[in-house]
Amino acid sequence: CTGPGVCRGGRKDMALRCAASLAAGRQPRCPRLPRPAREGTVRWSSAAKASAVKINEKASREKILTLESMNPQVKAVEYAVRGPIVLKAGEIEKELRKGIKKPFTEVIKANIGDAHAMGQRPITFLRQVVALCTYPNLLDSPSFPEDAKKRARRILQGCGGNSLGSYSASQGINCIREDVASYIERRDGGVPADPDNIYLTTGASDGITTILKILISGGGKSRTGVMIPIPQYPLYSAAISELAAIQVNYYLDEENCWALDVNELRRSLNEAKAYCNPKVLCIINPGNPTGQVQSRKCIEDVIHFAWEEKLFLLADEVYQDNVYSEGCQFHSFKKILYEMGPEYYNNVELASFHSTSKGYMGECGYRGGYMEVLNLHPEIKGQLVKLLSVRICPPVSGQAAMDIVVNPPVPGEESYSQFIKEKESVLNNLAQKAKLTEDMFNKVPGFHCNPLQGALYAFPRIFIPSKAIEEAKAHKMAPDMFYCTKLLEETGICVVPGSGFGQREGSYHFRMTILPPVEKLKILLEKVKDFHIKFLEKYA
Repeated sequence: CTGPGVCRGGRKDMALRCAASLAAGRQPRCPRLPRPAREGTVRWSSAAKASAVKINEKASREKILTLESMNPQVKAVEYAVRGPIVLKAGEIEKELRKGIKKPFTEVIKANIGDAHAMGQRPITFLRQVVALCTYPNLLDSPSFPEDAKKRARRILQGCGGNSLGSYSASQGINCIREDVASYIERRDGGVPADPDNIYLTTGASDGITTILKILISGGGKSRTGVMIPIPQYPLYSAAISELAAIQVNYYLDEENCWALDVNELRRSLNEAKAYCNPKVLCIINPGNPTGQVQSRKCIEDVIHFAWEEKLFLLADEVYQDNVYSEGCQFHSFKKILYEMGPEYYNNVELASFHSTSKGYMGECGYRGGYMEVLNLHPEIKGQLVKLLSVRICPPVSGQAAMDIVVNPPVPGEESYSQFIKEKESVLNNLAQKAKLTEDMFNKVPGFHCNPLQGALYAFPRIFIPSKAIEEAKAHKMAPDMFYCTKLLEETGICVVPGSGFGQREGSYHFRMTILPPVEKLKILLEKVKDFHIKFLEKYA
């Protein structure tokens, strides 16, 4: 070799590789030249070395996309449910697979409401219909019931080319939207529902973010403010950050079973008017992460408040099947709005959301969902369809799954008895686990857990000693993040710190799903109890 840029072997690419090797402090080797009998040192002149460094600098130019140049709204997004604590849980799982010893043998991911990942069995009828839609040759099989085949044929007739693999209309397959409208009418005791107001979505999250995109506008003090409950599901704060809207917090009343108080809504709204234009009010019922089920009176008060203050209502109702406590009942915002009379029903703008992911189905992976949007301005309706068309359509298999949620077997059909048995088994099991979790947590010193009236989570308040708070600060961690990290490292249990959902200053919580099987849930709760007692002893 005579130096970088010149290769006696005739290889331009090797000339660059030689230069890069030298710049990195490695001895270059050329496969085209005979290797000396003994390892020797290739001697380069200082000019050759300088030239090599220059070539290497050109080869690794500055990146276009960096943390400094990226979209600042995306950088501001946080999603605690899959945040740092979950990443650490993944690292620990890898270490366990490598045989690294821990005080536990498995990581229990109680951070997310993923029913099937926790061992819940799929609903047979739903899977049968989706299987038939996916592989229509099975329609000739005697192994599948006729009521499942009937639904599959109807769905396929609504698909282009009778195939689940074709695009659908952006608003969703028409016959499925009709089934959703019929479901809403049955659920709400005959309140009319128009399929044209139904939009099939990629889970409920897609619908929520789509509506927020249309609602958010303005700048400075005119920027749209979005009122969200605290604690909240982090989808809302993440979407608000991404869209550069203004988050307006209203606090649920923990001392009153996480109730929603209209006086708190009014306080929040009036304070927010000083720095933004609040025009959206988000409600989660049943609550996530708090598990409360709102009373009819509460919903009436919220609707009146929205009507009075001219707020667009978003009703997140994905846990509508998950109600456990005696005396609690799910009331849809749509139904109560209708029953409050035409002054409300014809004027309050309302978008409500449902999904295949929760309830008794737990079909998170299909990403099926819908939203019903009422009282939209006709021109805005066109804008909404335009926005939806950009993402072409929701997954058609998810649309099929959603159809079975809203159009299940009915009495007299072949599959009804098995379907109702499976559905009731799941919901009864969840009710048992909700009560078990509440009772066991309330026996732990320094824990307080409100009744789990609905949804899939416990959100207990935990006492963290001042010594532990100081240590958390030294590690630049929120106290409940510090607590949850220690819990993970010592027990293998992964839960989400309350700071990821929002909480009142000076209070600490975590969210934990109740989805593990009963026996595993008992073990999990005992481990949490033992850990907390040791934690208090250590930091007292």
